[in-house]
Amino acid sequence: MTIHPLIDSHCHIVFSNFKDDLEEVASRWRSAGVQSLLHACVEPSEIPAIKALADRFPELRYSVGVHPLDTKYWKGDETLEVLRNAALSDSRVVAIGELGLDLYKESNLEEQMNVLRPQLDLAYELDLPVIVHCREAASNMWSLLEDFKKNDRLIRGVMHCWGGNLEEMNKFLDLGFFISFSGTVTFPKAQQIHQCALEVPQDRFLIETDCPFLAPVPMRGKRNEPAFVEAVASKIAEIRHQSFASIAKSSVANARILFGLP
Repeated sequence: MTIHPLIDSHCHIVFSNFKDDLEEVASRWRSAGVQSLLHACVEPSEIPAIKALADRFPELRYSVGVHPLDTKYWKGDETLEVLRNAALSDSRVVAIGELGLDLYKESNLEEQMNVLRPQLDLAYELDLPVIVHCREAASNMWSLLEDFKKNDRLIRGVMHCWGGNLEEMNKFLDLGFFISFSGTVTFPKAQQIHQCALEVPQDRFLIETDCPFLAPVPMRGKRNEPAFVEAVASKIAEIRHQSFASIAKSSVANARILFGLP
């Protein structure tokens, strides 16, 4: 059986439900062909533990940032300085995030914006891509990124765990963003995501697990893990009527272009 190299472009293996069997999890991702992982950060206190994981697993790179549902951890300039220092002190920090807007679980738009804007400023300052979490907030997110572009401060990055519609996807593509598909693309009723996976340009999509969340079919309901990114690639290959090899190759190339992953 041919093993095709894969990249899991968004995972959270720092979470406690991996602490007892992480070596076995790593063995499985390597057996599945996952040659590189990008570990997303949701709030600053995670950074030392994620850095320790990067020391332990040389194929891991990571981001630093504050998630829109974790605004309580934002302490203004103090937090910004923590993120800046973390990014400047370790070349394995390849992105800022995950940042963004979530109006599905919260309604504190102004508070989320006050956490989001300085992180976008930091990404521009450091010339790093951003990892964007966006739920029920596509128009707000797009407008903000468009404002940066109009002011000649183009932000690059990825719309992580894509769940929007075709029109929204195309607006983010027009801004130069990549679109990342997670286990949700394998869900039978996710017609909107299937349409986006079909239409996204070959050079603009990534694949991810977002583990431990959103395990793909047929593992749905279990703890997700990086090896399961193989199921995401398989489903996208099926949707696009392409070979698994071509989806694997494109997704790896795209992740390397955006994040400079090994």
